[in-house]
Amino acid sequence: MRAVLIAAFACVFAAGLAACGAPAPSIGPDNGGDGARSAPDLRLDRDPARARGEALTIERVFGSPSLSGPSPRGLRFSPDGARISFLRPREDDRTVLDLWAMDVAGGRTYRLVDARALVPQEGELSEAEIQYRERARISETGVVSYDWDDEGRAILVPLDGDLSYVDVESAEARRLTETPEFETDARISPDGRHVSFIREQTLWVHDLETGEARALTEEGDGPVSWGVAEFVAQEEMRRFTGYWWSPDGSRIAAARIDETPVDIVPRFGITAEGVNVADQRYPRAGTPNALVELWVINVASGERVEVDLGEETDIYLARVNWSEAGDRLYVQRQNRMQTRLDVLGADPATGASAIVLSEAAPTWINLSDDLTPLEGGGFLWTSERTGFRHIYHVDAEGGVRALSAGEWAVDRITGLSDDGATVYFEGWVETPLERHLYAVAFEGGSPVQITSGAGRWSASLGEGGTAYIGTYSDPDTPPHTGLYAIDGSRIAWIEENALTEGHPYHPYLAAHVSPEFGTLTAADGRTELHWSMLRPDHCSASTPCPVIVQVYGGPLVQTVTRGWVNPRDQLFPAHGYILFKLDNRGSSNRGHAFEAALHRRMGIVEAQDQIVGLDYLQGLEFVDPDRIGLWGWSYGGYMALMTTLQAPGRFTAAVAGAPVTDWALYDTHYTERYMGMPDENAAGYEAGSVFAHLDGYETPTLILHGMADDNVTFDQSTRLFAALQARGERFDMMTYPGERHGVRPPPLQVHLWRTIFGYFEREMAQTRTPAPDPSAP
Repeated sequence: MRAVLIAAFACVFAAGLAACGAPAPSIGPDNGGDGARSAPDLRLDRDPARARGEALTIERVFGSPSLSGPSPRGLRFSPDGARISFLRPREDDRTVLDLWAMDVAGGRTYRLVDARALVPQEGELSEAEIQYRERARISETGVVSYDWDDEGRAILVPLDGDLSYVDVESAEARRLTETPEFETDARISPDGRHVSFIREQTLWVHDLETGEARALTEEGDGPVSWGVAEFVAQEEMRRFTGYWWSPDGSRIAAARIDETPVDIVPRFGITAEGVNVADQRYPRAGTPNALVELWVINVASGERVEVDLGEETDIYLARVNWSEAGDRLYVQRQNRMQTRLDVLGADPATGASAIVLSEAAPTWINLSDDLTPLEGGGFLWTSERTGFRHIYHVDAEGGVRALSAGEWAVDRITGLSDDGATVYFEGWVETPLERHLYAVAFEGGSPVQITSGAGRWSASLGEGGTAYIGTYSDPDTPPHTGLYAIDGSRIAWIEENALTEGHPYHPYLAAHVSPEFGTLTAADGRTELHWSMLRPDHCSASTPCPVIVQVYGGPLVQTVTRGWVNPRDQLFPAHGYILFKLDNRGSSNRGHAFEAALHRRMGIVEAQDQIVGLDYLQGLEFVDPDRIGLWGWSYGGYMALMTTLQAPGRFTAAVAGAPVTDWALYDTHYTERYMGMPDENAAGYEAGSVFAHLDGYETPTLILHGMADDNVTFDQSTRLFAALQARGERFDMMTYPGERHGVRPPPLQVHLWRTIFGYFEREMAQTRTPAPDPSAP
């Protein structure tokens, strides 16, 4: 791959990009051809001539094509470096993804797999696939995942429950499976000889030469599964697989999951057609988890060896990695309370293991995907042991050395240079509002920023660190993606996505509102909090406007950044509202102490900080202090309830979507990480429950929930319905039959947002100032 990239770059730098078959970049902004790292210039056209434009509507925000423009995802270099592959939504239906490719040398972009041509009409998904997509937050259909072979000649495409093997030169697709069962989590082995997949809770391999498929495991039935990730692994650990190929393709490390100890929670899948009762294995806080084992399976013989995970069985299998040479397994084992994370080094031939590295914290350990095996042994690692996530080198004997340091956070390791002298990472160095690509010497030192602009970057490095695929956005620039040399100079656009005439968002530029940013001091009197605001132009002291506060508030999420503003957020100023967001203590990317402020007391410090935001808003002359609403989904729905209940009557109205109402009803890995066990933090669980604060119910509230939600189960809301009804309180509710934790189909999103805005209109309507008509002269 490295040779192909170098050849392509040589052509570019010697003759210019146009000579290599791609349009030449402009010199100047956007890391131009002269190597200068200045800000991208694909921003909104501020020409006064476009003063009139179309009014933004709910229907258009959720229509096709996407208002943010074409946004490739799943971007990867092919193993040989000749192509860049990615998924792109169809223009006629944003919910369907096709597989596309771009030739690195010439810049030609073409559709490699047309999902509708391969499968004109997809059937119903299996329950396992539905759950996986729900956990991975995949709402599209078509090609939602793919896997390259090791030589870059073929791509494996799962579609409609079966597997197709696509030749990238001819684009011919060979169907590998055609069964009534779904094949999931499919991959090509590193040696290119097999395709592996999960069928009916069992790990299978398909021999590409003979066409023979065989099961490598048995018992895949009922509570026992092989090669899969259990519920909390997918939902809370962000581990979506349960098997891992060795580098030479001869062995597979596979998890055996036994959910027998896990409580069965009946889940009523209420749809428009009727009710299905599913016995869901759902480990609520304080109850038993699944039993997890790890085995190494010889692909040729089927023989297997169990890996020693220690005597304690009440553990989490967090991550598994093979060493570069394939002679060692690195297994991340987390204790039940998540205060300790051990990296085990295991012998795949015998299963014997020993601790290589341990992390410990009095609060909890956050997981990452940053373990990067190195040639010659050892690995790169990230840790929050200093209070901020930084990069470390762990040698083969377990010695630890820091490569980065400071009161800023590494987001993730993205790659290593070919000579091993430089480590590349994404991070929040200068400000927690902007994410950039950086380089740091393997021997340590100050990071060097590679990317530019006052916004957010994400990057995928090619092998050897000679180039990267970079995606950038800022508040006025929708995401654009290009191929860049490692010095930050752009080689070619993959998707320019310029906001020019013809772009889906162009007709609405006249009404686009750019966010304002600022800081407040938290309720503790010392911590700085970041906020953003979308303020319509007509809001002033003489015409004060109503405000909607949009909240999430929980850990692992950051809502205030200098990224592209989701067109959905623009609906608020389009309806005459100011939209306000505040990242309270407990939010992400500010260091562990900032996040751990909510330890053992969720729902308290977050609400205190949101009330500080309310105080600030009510003191602004362009805000109507008597018309401030609050809305959020999931943890944000919980926060909408907890904040209004702890500030009785101070908000005009609230909307709570899919809210947790009692942490004792939520799952083990998430809840216990932050709250501990229910029997040893009873006071914290009580104080963090919505029901403990119902005496403060004065804010009219709309509660929304999907009736088949398998994450925040529907009974979280029905218990609140019953409690409010018993107290004689007025509230509104809207439930969505058949929908899970997210209401995803576009027609239902339209209904959802009509309902939300309709509710705020009704509750805040008396003196609401309408937004000016952008089409009026």
